[in-house]
Amino acid sequence: MRISARADYAVRAALVLAAGERDGPVKAEAIAEAQEIPHKFLEGILNDMRRGGLVVSQRGVNGGYRLARPAAEISVADVVRAVDGPLVSVRGVRPPELSYSGPAEPLLPLWIALRANVRRILEGVSLADVASGRLPESAHALTEDPAAWSNP
Repeated sequence: MRISARADYAVRAALVLAAGERDGPVKAEAIAEAQEIPHKFLEGILNDMRRGGLVVSQRGVNGGYRLARPAAEISVADVVRAVDGPLVSVRGVRPPELSYSGPAEPLLPLWIALRANVRRILEGVSLADVASGRLPESAHALTEDPAAWSNP
């Protein structure tokens, strides 16, 4: 699985909004500066997140962006899907739509298992979890294996 720059930037922008949830709208320029995200790129990402129902925008002097729902109700998966589409695809196709034959036949359940594990992690972690610095135990436990931190 590859996390695109677009998805990384979207999650980081959403976390800025989650951290300031009670402070009112945040201008795109402030998010871009705080997270070192190119402003024009961020505007497109925020528009995708708005169309996905994750953020709302407000015009005017006190305008900006805010989360459309409480941070505890928005998962990291929600953000990634809003800007990148399905969490796991193979050649741009969702795993259930694939079919293989011969020795490649066992690939389909492998891709389905991969998708299930990615979903389990990303759907199980809310923006509030990350913004508070307290990942759920199911995600945190995976980081305790030293092999998780190495690149084979």
